[in-house]
Amino acid sequence: MPQPQDILKQYWGYPAFRPLQREIIDHVLAGKDTLALLPTGGGKSVCFQVPALALEGVTLVVSPLIALMKDQVRQLRDRGIVAEAVYSGMRNADIDRILDNAVYGNTKLLYLSPERLITDLARERIRRMPVAMVAVDEAHCISQWGYDFRPPYLRIAELRELHPDVPFIAVTATATPEVIEDIQEKLEFRDGGGVFRQSFARENLAYIVRHPAGKENQILDVLKGVAGTSIVYVRSRGLTKEIAHKIGRRGISAGAYHAGLEPEEKDRRQADWIGDRLRVIVATNAFGMGIDKPDVRTVMHYGPPDSPEAYFQEAGRGGRDGKLAYGIMLYHPSDGDRLIRNWEYSYPPVAEVKRMYRALGSFLQLAVGGGKGEAFDFDLAGFARNFGFDVRQAYSGLKALEKNGYILLTDDIRQSAFLQFIVRKEQLYDYQIKNPHVNKLVKSILRTTQGAFLNPVQLREGALANFLGVSGEELRRLFQKMQAEGIIDYTPEREGPQLVFLEERIDPDNLRIDEKQYNFLKERARERIDTMIAYCESEDRCRSRQLLLFFGEQDAPACGICDVCRREKTPVPDRTALYATVRERLQTEGPLSPEELIAGFGRTRAEDVAGHMQEFLNEGLLIKAGDKIRLP
Repeated sequence: MPQPQDILKQYWGYPAFRPLQREIIDHVLAGKDTLALLPTGGGKSVCFQVPALALEGVTLVVSPLIALMKDQVRQLRDRGIVAEAVYSGMRNADIDRILDNAVYGNTKLLYLSPERLITDLARERIRRMPVAMVAVDEAHCISQWGYDFRPPYLRIAELRELHPDVPFIAVTATATPEVIEDIQEKLEFRDGGGVFRQSFARENLAYIVRHPAGKENQILDVLKGVAGTSIVYVRSRGLTKEIAHKIGRRGISAGAYHAGLEPEEKDRRQADWIGDRLRVIVATNAFGMGIDKPDVRTVMHYGPPDSPEAYFQEAGRGGRDGKLAYGIMLYHPSDGDRLIRNWEYSYPPVAEVKRMYRALGSFLQLAVGGGKGEAFDFDLAGFARNFGFDVRQAYSGLKALEKNGYILLTDDIRQSAFLQFIVRKEQLYDYQIKNPHVNKLVKSILRTTQGAFLNPVQLREGALANFLGVSGEELRRLFQKMQAEGIIDYTPEREGPQLVFLEERIDPDNLRIDEKQYNFLKERARERIDTMIAYCESEDRCRSRQLLLFFGEQDAPACGICDVCRREKTPVPDRTALYATVRERLQTEGPLSPEELIAGFGRTRAEDVAGHMQEFLNEGLLIKAGDKIRLP
């Protein structure tokens, strides 16, 4: 068997493993079930990818995020490793080919989304595969105590019936003590199974909370004050563009990133940021999975996410090179109100959830008894509009159905178009003569692809439409006509989320929602939100220690570098001395902005200084004229 160290060097180019990786890998290679808890950037994927290459056979990797699966498969292929992925929305022919290759070929890692894993088709093929190991990525999804519970994860353990002697490895970056216990129970860990846990403490990551009057100005101040690469997380696609534009106007290179961008544009902006051609990426939470840029100096949040787990993962993308980095939360009391409002929307009444299930059947034209395992392109806005739902409540109702195991609403995916000529070359030539308007189209496809008579070839519909001078809709109509005439087999480009029926559609009157479980999930979600609000509003508890306590590290010491710890080290400014200093500066330098005055006090606590400044203004000891402060 190849040695793990040699595999790491050959395929990843690293001379040594990171802390705990080698111990985890040795445990897996000994055939033992393993749970690995490593913080963001700790190298979780290497813990199952290296053993996969050391063992004979195929490793099954269960992952809930299509974008992450595709990214990991691409990275593995770039290293010369045979890897494939199967997920909702793929062509059946491609699924068949990939599964067959895993049975008969030399596939080393086969990524499967959880809803695909539980299909009869996948189960039958997996039974025949030479499975070496089962890896469960984002393993917290198996637990109702976790922040992203996914019912299909509960069925992963059924793979033990097909391959009883195969070891399981579960990996996650975020797990509370309850989740750790739940993962082992639900995956039916055998005797000898082990938990490997690295402390979630990040000694070089300074957590800071700011309560600025203007968040955009605070972002710019941070970028001016801290050199290096930055991520700014925001809550909407529109904000990514707006804030990136404002940063760019100040001469700082910035790009927006969100799930709605074209794949090529996503790749370009990500590459520009990784290559330091963009200093700042302003993104929704769609950004960051699978990205390991070591020199991120600041990760700023425009407002809090709805769970400590999400915040810990996102902020943890800073400072992976071991040098000082900052996780900065920009918070306004209205942000807490927003989280609570969203929480209320996220758990609609059970009667409303049932009404949505009934509407879903009508919207998709799906009869009772049908649909199991089928994936549908799904227009959430159109669904809500047709049946009079608020979009947010419709989304939440569908997620409630998902948590009860009826459906799955996937993340946004984009599938390229595929085309194959199903006539002989002579027949195609005759068709071109009779239909001269398709001549340029056919020639273009034959010139830019290879093997279109033997296999489906991938098309870039947008580029092809531009070349032909037609709209994308016109091009698709032409392809559909050629398909109807038996000339081609055509699968159009697909974009957006997929809705998968995990069970056959039942009569809505027979729909069963476990209200006890539903309320449990609702209460847990509220606890997470309350934890985030307390984190943002507290001023007397070490930020790092608050997060570590949430993850069960009861004895975590104060970090010494967060804003709370630093404030405790810095003396409170004396009011009389402070005013004397301000007065002297204004007499010497003339009117100054509040920022200039506060900055002049160096390590003194900025918020305390700002509070005294406001008192001086209220009492008439100072006067504000425009954006400057002067003496009366």
